[in-house]
Amino acid sequence: MARSDKAPADLATRLDTVRAGVTDAAREAGRDVAGITTIVVTKFHPLSLIEALYTLGVRNVGENRHQEAQSKAAQLAGLDLTWHFVGQVQGKKARQVRAYATVIHSVDRPSLASALASDDSSIDCFIQINLTDDAARGGVDPVNLPALVDTVLATPGLRLLGLMAVAPLATEPRRAFAHVRELGEQIRTQAPSATALSMGMSQDYAAAVLEGATHLRIGTAITGNRPVLG
Repeated sequence: MARSDKAPADLATRLDTVRAGVTDAAREAGRDVAGITTIVVTKFHPLSLIEALYTLGVRNVGENRHQEAQSKAAQLAGLDLTWHFVGQVQGKKARQVRAYATVIHSVDRPSLASALASDDSSIDCFIQINLTDDAARGGVDPVNLPALVDTVLATPGLRLLGLMAVAPLATEPRRAFAHVRELGEQIRTQAPSATALSMGMSQDYAAAVLEGATHLRIGTAITGNRPVLG
């Protein structure tokens, strides 16, 4: 597939702005920005935008809809992209998601861990935490986190990186992210190497960096508004 060697100026500007914001937040936190991965979430955006991002040095791309992600990953297989699946995974689609994703950010139940099991290869994953009182939202209740950590650790083919969460709208983001950081510290008695934290999006990534985020999932602040679907 042909791709342009020049990205749109507005895309480059937005990307530079976010990169500068991440650098500033890392400096404020006394952290090395090299330890922070920015994942550009490209849901609903065309292949051409991902190709343009690639020319700007982006290598980590996030999607949260299986069919769209599967198609994009196949069509852009010639690019050395790391595909992060950041949405909810249906158990019956788990093996299909595993086939193209490099990292899955949303393991939230034992049945999904089992569906992702493999004796042939390993895939990186995060356990998603539900920070709300709504059980219908994605993520495991923090009360059940230790048991799920044990399940993931015992599942062949899964390599636990750490925890993922979305700050609830009604909560001050930094407070929510501090809670996730505390939970991450607690699970290290079970999983000493699970030190990563996937948290922070377009509107709150600076607060996430201040609380130790290692993976940021940023969409519109970089990509611009999603295309209007007809």
